[in-house]
Amino acid sequence: MKVLGIESSCDETAASVVQDGRILLSNVVNSQIDIHALYGGVVPEIAARSHIEVVNPVINQALTDANLTWDDIDAIAVTYAPGLIGSLLVGTLAARTLAVLKNKPLYPIHHVEAHVYANFLNERAPEFPMLALIVSGGHSQLVLFRDHGDYELLGQTQDDAVGEAFDKVAKIIGLPYPGGPSIAKAALEGDPTAFKLPKAKLSGKYDFSFSGLKTAVLRAVQREVGVDFTFPSHDLPGLLNDVQRANFAASFQRTAIETLVDTTARAFHDYSPKSVVIAGGVAANQELRRILSDRLPIQIDYAPMNLCTDNGAMIATLGYYYAQKMPPINPNDLEVIPSLSMTKTAWSKS
Repeated sequence: MKVLGIESSCDETAASVVQDGRILLSNVVNSQIDIHALYGGVVPEIAARSHIEVVNPVINQALTDANLTWDDIDAIAVTYAPGLIGSLLVGTLAARTLAVLKNKPLYPIHHVEAHVYANFLNERAPEFPMLALIVSGGHSQLVLFRDHGDYELLGQTQDDAVGEAFDKVAKIIGLPYPGGPSIAKAALEGDPTAFKLPKAKLSGKYDFSFSGLKTAVLRAVQREVGVDFTFPSHDLPGLLNDVQRANFAASFQRTAIETLVDTTARAFHDYSPKSVVIAGGVAANQELRRILSDRLPIQIDYAPMNLCTDNGAMIATLGYYYAQKMPPINPNDLEVIPSLSMTKTAWSKS
């Protein structure tokens, strides 16, 4: 079964063809990073306009790269939630229209759940029960999968997602957007013990919090350069030298990653899953991969680096498994849901 996956939840327009949920035939991603870097973050209206411009060429390129025609495609899968409403509307409208014109079954896919399915494109597929740490610019959560579609959200961030915290701290210390790669690069030259930063203590056993950590970095930078809290934060980068900047990057990264790893290790020991996977853009962080591998007595499954950030392959892969148990949706009934928690989206109870 060949599934075309379409993704447009934020600032990447992507399409991919995956066969039988395991074989990647094509993967096309049009990134808007260069556009949004000018503003230090994603501008929703600009993102939606960019999707409109490229969505059809991206889909056509995915078919061309796979050396397929529409006659070869068995189904279409598309992200309908969560994400930026304007961006979601572009992708779903394209998918709905194509489903009608080409007479293809259409499957609605939850973007965050789909990130986990990039791991099924590895040579070794994860086994159930599977513990998934999903970490990106918009999401930080731990999910226990008992089977395809049968999952439980164990915990999630109570404020900022870890990727969002990376972006905000990068801005505080004067590193470019997106913050994840720029902090990881700067941290290589820094001392991760240079600044002691706090880890949040929460009532939820598997929950995360990164807002306080972000604020702690801000206050530490202010102290380091000798100004008080009234000093404009956008002027702080100019007062830091390269050594200080690298030390802050390394100290923040260490604390953020230890927070993720501590909580994941706790869930691992409580539930004893057969597989552990990391998914989402922050899954590309090499320090996270290293520390988690050191802490857990199990082989960790990592998505290929090019499939950690948003892509159509993860949508198509989940679409295949979804189609094995669920009927397609009527294209006229598909609506986007910008904020939809995984507490409400399990679709196959055992």
